[in-house]
Amino acid sequence: MLKLSQALNGWAPAQPQTPPEPIALLEAGWQQIVGAEVAMNSHPAGITAGTLTIVTRSSAWSNQLAFLAEHVVGAVAARLPGAGVERLRCRVGRIAPRVRPSVAPRGVVPARAARRATRDPSASAPEALARFRRDVENDRRNRSARGWKECSGCGTLIEPAAGVACPPCAALEEERRGAATARLLFEAPWLGYAGTAALVDGLREGEYERIRSRMLRHWWRMLAQARIAKRISLDGRERAVASSYVLLQSRLAPEQIIPETVASILGNELMELLYGDSRHGGAEAKKKRKA
Repeated sequence: MLKLSQALNGWAPAQPQTPPEPIALLEAGWQQIVGAEVAMNSHPAGITAGTLTIVTRSSAWSNQLAFLAEHVVGAVAARLPGAGVERLRCRVGRIAPRVRPSVAPRGVVPARAARRATRDPSASAPEALARFRRDVENDRRNRSARGWKECSGCGTLIEPAAGVACPPCAALEEERRGAATARLLFEAPWLGYAGTAALVDGLREGEYERIRSRMLRHWWRMLAQARIAKRISLDGRERAVASSYVLLQSRLAPEQIIPETVASILGNELMELLYGDSRHGGAEAKKKRKA
């Protein structure tokens, strides 16, 4: 049996799993986007340069998807805002047989699925499109009657217990808050949480502190690399980063920062690399004294 120390020496945190590809997520939710009948006769094949390619069983189904283009692009943008889908392209190809999903116990067919299964197949693409639109409208009315509400971002119906936005819109809003907060932490680090929250709608203190900690770690890695290399970039961006870092780390107003504060936070070596020995008149004065 291994000793505990030996077991711990060989242990490393598990690496996070690679997130699913956007096309895999679309494939999983394709029926919810275009309806069961269209989903049985088409499937998303790939996303390239903002174009979602859809393989269809025939040119008739390609024409039907063309009617649904605006709906599909909007639904994809709501579910996967990072996918960047702006248009559709349909091509006829082979469609693998699919089994309609069901969450009911074996042998029990849900009532809605049973009703759809008893309907005759659509005679044409326009008829299938009209039937799909009626199904969507009926489903929306039923959900609204059960208390479902519209997402504040995209208007998709979400469960009563959910927040004000669907998961994709909530993630997009969190990304927006994060970017705005990070910019203010760099440009006006003296604002603190109260001042930043007054400019970034919906920002909570815990979220602010997480972003603040992440920015401090990122800036310190940049400054430490400059200290190890004993040189700074030609554009001197490390100086701007160091100023924001000192203000954010000290939580002091700019007028309260003195050279000793900078030295205590950055260290003498990094301070002299960035600014020269400002406590004794700067690097040029120091050279003259030595001469």
